[in-house]
Amino acid sequence: MPHRIEELHRRFDAELKQVTGLEALLDLRDRYLGREKGILSQELKRLGRLPKDHRPEYGRLANQLKDYIEGEIQSLTARLRQQEEAERLNQEHIDLTLPGRAYPTGRPHPLVLVKRQIEEIFVKMGFTVVDGPEVDTDYYNFEALNMPKDHPARDTQDTFYLSEEFLLRTHTSPVQIHYMEKHQPPFRIVVPGRVFRRDNPDPTHSPMFFQVEGLVVGEAVSLADLKGTLEFFLRELFSPDTRARFRPSYFPFVEPGAEVDISCIFCRGTGCRMCKMSGWIEILGAGMVHPKIFERVGYDSQTVSGFAWGMGVDRIAMLKYGVDDIRLFYENDLRFIEQFS
Repeated sequence: MPHRIEELHRRFDAELKQVTGLEALLDLRDRYLGREKGILSQELKRLGRLPKDHRPEYGRLANQLKDYIEGEIQSLTARLRQQEEAERLNQEHIDLTLPGRAYPTGRPHPLVLVKRQIEEIFVKMGFTVVDGPEVDTDYYNFEALNMPKDHPARDTQDTFYLSEEFLLRTHTSPVQIHYMEKHQPPFRIVVPGRVFRRDNPDPTHSPMFFQVEGLVVGEAVSLADLKGTLEFFLRELFSPDTRARFRPSYFPFVEPGAEVDISCIFCRGTGCRMCKMSGWIEILGAGMVHPKIFERVGYDSQTVSGFAWGMGVDRIAMLKYGVDDIRLFYENDLRFIEQFS
């Protein structure tokens, strides 16, 4: 019977020489070593039909052939895998002399740049940056800020109402009320955030835009403190030679109130198209906090005083970067956005 094992040995060697790939090698392994139908497995099943004196020798030779086949297959598998890896690397060869590919990188939006600069200036002056809900109640957006339901100031803030009670905030001022309800003076806060109004989009209006609100409350806070704070801020934001002027104005949540102008950053006050030949550009509104606001949050208006102001981030960005259409900030045109860094 040993001649059968020798014949299988020769057949295997001959077939092994014809193998050129891993798939063919796996087929060869299964054909000889398969558990149920493998050629060698079938031979080992013959042991039970052989004479007892032939079984040990035949079993020994069959197992030797099995070990041989397994060893040869493992060896050839390793060589074929190395060969395939070498071919793959050769096909994927990288020419290090070729120029690299430039991939686009993200950068802050111009409104984000201005917002960060504003925050950094006020933080340097000891302010804390806080935020609040964009969806708020009519009470916080209007009534707590001295604007009852029949107040004419509501007409200037055409509002997105979500229900009879809830709305999209029209300014960041409601955060002042939320903050004062939870904190006792003294404090200094600055509140950046998105606000919403039913404005038709045009070069100077957008239904969504950004504001920054500020509030200082403490003992003996005066109009002189307001003036000094805003003058310092405006010089830091624009240039050291920027001048500010305060004009009396009306806002329902401050008394007295003022509009703040800066000397034109384009013509330095000599008069140009941007400032309508006046030499001044309106930049923000401000004033001393109205005593009724303090009463709403439980503060003693005889003991504490404060000032507040608000400004449009979009408006400032348009001035700083010479942008003449607010809609450009919201159109997601990379050709526009990539000009800023």
